[in-house]
Amino acid sequence: MSSDSADYNSSKDRDHGGPDGMEPDGVIESNWSEITDNFDDMNLKETLLRGIYAYGFEKPSAIQQRAIIPCIKGYDVIAQAQSGTGKTATFAISILQQLDIEQKETQALVLGSHQRAGSAGMLFLRS
Repeated sequence: MSSDSADYNSSKDRDHGGPDGMEPDGVIESNWSEITDNFDDMNLKETLLRGIYAYGFEKPSAIQQRAIIPCIKGYDVIAQAQSGTGKTATFAISILQQLDIEQKETQALVLGSHQRAGSAGMLFLRS
């Protein structure tokens, strides 16, 4: 790494040591102002909604409240959150909402940065 490039893990400019825009106390930076605080108000397919509740979800997490709708609407979304906050479910719900189950060809491609996230995502998508 060159001396003039920023060190990703440096907390020089941040007191929490994490990435910009992700504060440990839950502060979320976004240019999307719509927050949907329950799955019923997201206008999801009935079968998908039943699956969400059957999987054990009761209320969308903070990342889900802010990212599912813009993903479904086709916006480019960069969603960054700590482990266990529901990022995999966020993109999975968004993808599943847009799929046409009558169409028998590839409609979505999910790329994972490492095997653990990929296998957890596939387990969720297959359920």
